[in-house]
Amino acid sequence: MKVSIVTAVYNAQEYIEDCIQSVISQKNVDIEYIVIDGNSTDNTVDIINKYASQIDVLRSEPDQGMYDALNKGIALATGDIIGILNSDDLFANTDILVHVVQYIQSQQADAVFGNLNYVKRDDIAQITRKWISNPFNRRDFKTGWMPAHPTLFVKKSCFEQFGGYSLDYGTASDYELILRFLYKHQIKAVFIDKLLVNMRTGGLSNGSFRKLYLAFINDYKAIVNTGFRFPLFILFCKKIRKITQYS
Repeated sequence: MKVSIVTAVYNAQEYIEDCIQSVISQKNVDIEYIVIDGNSTDNTVDIINKYASQIDVLRSEPDQGMYDALNKGIALATGDIIGILNSDDLFANTDILVHVVQYIQSQQADAVFGNLNYVKRDDIAQITRKWISNPFNRRDFKTGWMPAHPTLFVKKSCFEQFGGYSLDYGTASDYELILRFLYKHQIKAVFIDKLLVNMRTGGLSNGSFRKLYLAFINDYKAIVNTGFRFPLFILFCKKIRKITQYS
């Protein structure tokens, strides 16, 4: 099975090279690498071009944000499986995608997900938080559970059938897609009990009070529009689950 990895990037000259190297170093797997740049104004594109021979598709043009860029990459993907690797994240080792393919094939799954470490931006050896997941059970969404989005790999056919990332949910677009795929449409998702991704701290939804407030509102919208009862309870549980992840 071919795995398409999509990286959306904008002005990430500090970290994009680490991201690219973690993709192209994956062993024993058929990879298609797609990089969608939002018309960066720093040296990001120059760094990407150093690896032009190992990148299958590179687009550099204005977009409507990260999820719009991801949708562009997914539309261009020709792989059987699609994974997302953000420009400041890295695969944990060189055999991650081999495990992804093996699990999807052996379990006849539509998607797989695993564990994630949050690491310091300037020192990836320093772990600040561990997202240890567990086997998928649909009812767990009602108590705030969700898999770590950067560790989620989904068959291309699911995107073709159920659509891509909605741009109506801001930074919760990944949460809405997970609810839509795993809860509403009940695709078969299998847990890989391995560390798959190291994620640098400081994401779109973290930081200022305004960002945190908007993240809360968008999470709420995603929960309500999926059809859950007691959305505030689910949100409360979702926040509580994060506390246990800090080391």
